[in-house]
Amino acid sequence: MSPGFPEESASLATSNAELRYHEAVDSLAAGDLPAAIAGFRACLAADSEYADAAHGLIHALKDAGQLADAVIAARELVAAHPEDVLAHTSLSILYQRQGNILEAEAAATRARLLGWKNQLREQKEAESRT
Repeated sequence: MSPGFPEESASLATSNAELRYHEAVDSLAAGDLPAAIAGFRACLAADSEYADAAHGLIHALKDAGQLADAVIAARELVAAHPEDVLAHTSLSILYQRQGNILEAEAAATRARLLGWKNQLREQKEAESRT
């Protein structure tokens, strides 16, 4: 296949995003927050749907004390993946750190509701298999 084929281009983008993601995780583990933030951003530039990279970015921004940017990233993740329980939980934690208690409680409630919804779905699927 030549690089012009969509399948190969998508595969290359995924590989690049995955590589950037793992580099960013290593930077985060080493405590190099600027490199981690840059790495997660590079990963998301290569694959904007890479939810794990968005979670990593939120975590790195929070640890770096960049709460406003972390909230923006969390809101974007919630908008892109509204059923992501961890995204809502992260947003709640960030709002708490900012002192926005009402927003924190609303995000935490949404996370709990999504968690219960997922639990009920899993129970129904398990019951239908038996």
